[in-house]
Amino acid sequence: MEKKSTLTKFLAMVFQGALIGFGFILPGISGGVLCVIFGIYKPIMEFLADPLHKFKTHVPKLFPIFVGFVLGAVVIGKVLSKALELYPAQCVCLFVGLIIGMIPSLYKEAGEQGRNKNSFIAMGGGFVFIMALLIGLMAFSVSITPNFGWDMFIGFCLALSVIAPGMSSSTFLMPMGLYDVMADAIGNLEFKILIPIGIGGVLTVLLFAKLVDALLKKYYSVTFHAITGVVIAATIMTIPSAAMGKDQVNFLASSGMILTNVVLLVAGVAAGLFMEKFNSKFSKE
Repeated sequence: MEKKSTLTKFLAMVFQGALIGFGFILPGISGGVLCVIFGIYKPIMEFLADPLHKFKTHVPKLFPIFVGFVLGAVVIGKVLSKALELYPAQCVCLFVGLIIGMIPSLYKEAGEQGRNKNSFIAMGGGFVFIMALLIGLMAFSVSITPNFGWDMFIGFCLALSVIAPGMSSSTFLMPMGLYDVMADAIGNLEFKILIPIGIGGVLTVLLFAKLVDALLKKYYSVTFHAITGVVIAATIMTIPSAAMGKDQVNFLASSGMILTNVVLLVAGVAAGLFMEKFNSKFSKE
């Protein structure tokens, strides 16, 4: 029974890692948001802030997540990119439902060390900032020519989407015409583009990971409530961003599509609630 339980937990973490990988390439979804919701944001930040000292303690625990991430971003992500191309509205609704279903767990985790006035101010501030930022990005569409520097910028956005939950990389890249560059490079393993992307990501981690980790250690409640506000705002803006972005999505094309989207949204919420219960079951482990 113990081996079966361990295998089940391993496979569940691989699945979560795959979803995080999806979050890196699916428009409107943040890999960092999923890290927070799955309860692995803190250990990932601890590892990124001090990889040399945390390697032995954190890598074995996070290994299934890394495996799933590769599967999600490279293998399964390629299939889902096609699904997103064919059924964009349905994919977005499913993932929005998944995040909504796990927001209660996120709010509970934010209050682990108590709540005060500053906590709620931080949550409101994070919410307003992200709403304003995403609305601003939706209002302006800039087209640029990809090069080494812009490839590094893609890496910056990818790393930022983990370090700062709610900062969906696609939210920044789609208005600039860089989203397709990223998706094709990851799906087809184009190392000419992946190398500068990796450089940009590593530099971003070195510059910001320790700062975020220090904030969580010294100001846990305020920082995590701010993250909660960011996640809620990013989730609310996911559908409008998809509907008004470069590749516009029509969520109301027909009564059948509306019904399908609602069903998938509800299914996503149910899946999120199920995964939250599963995480709670193994939280002590």
